Amino acid sequence: MIASEEAARDWVRALPQCDDVAFARLEQLVALLAAENQRQNLVSQASLAAVWQRHIADSAQLLLHVRGESPSPWLDMGSGAGFPGLVIAALHPEWEIILVESRALRAQWLERASAALGLTRVRVVGKALEKVETVPMAVISARAFAPLGKLIDLSARFSTIDTQWLLPKGRSAHQELQDLQGWHHMFHVEQSLTDPEAGIVTGTLQARKGRRS
Repeated sequence: MIASEEAARDWVRALPQCDDVAFARLEQLVALLAAENQRQNLVSQASLAAVWQRHIADSAQLLLHVRGESPSPWLDMGSGAGFPGLVIAALHPEWEIILVESRALRAQWLERASAALGLTRVRVVGKALEKVETVPMAVISARAFAPLGKLIDLSARFSTIDTQWLLPKGRSAHQELQDLQGWHHMFHVEQSLTDPEAGIVTGTLQARKGRRS
């Protein structure tokens, strides 16, 4: 379990994809976030004080559950402050990462941050998810976006039977998965490395019940 800022930095630094350039990008992201947080409330001040544990490592741990060499395109819904999308992009700038954020100020922040970090394969879509063009995705992620059932109802159109879903759900992970109805799926809960009581819903979505997969 990652229980401190020092441990979080060390854990991220030890990731195989985190070379010196990638780590420098993450440090720059932290600095950009702190500056922007003075202008708009992207994250709570308390969580900013533990940014590596609460946001950077918490986002980067999703990579432990990714299958395949190049899971792209990757759709991150409700990207907000850039978690997990910008962290994933910072560690894998070669992947196509699509950040959907309907709030204009936050979408503008994501544009500025990705440009400052040189993340040329990041695309920010500043509109409601319902208005985003339907394109099959290799990975779908969302952090604090919506309850699991509503989230899937909104985004299943981007999923194939091979799409990987990576959904940090905090302490509600097991309950939300238990409550999920109307879908054939192969979801399970993985333990979060940054919170002993939190979980990540991950797996694949097969079909809506009543339809052939």
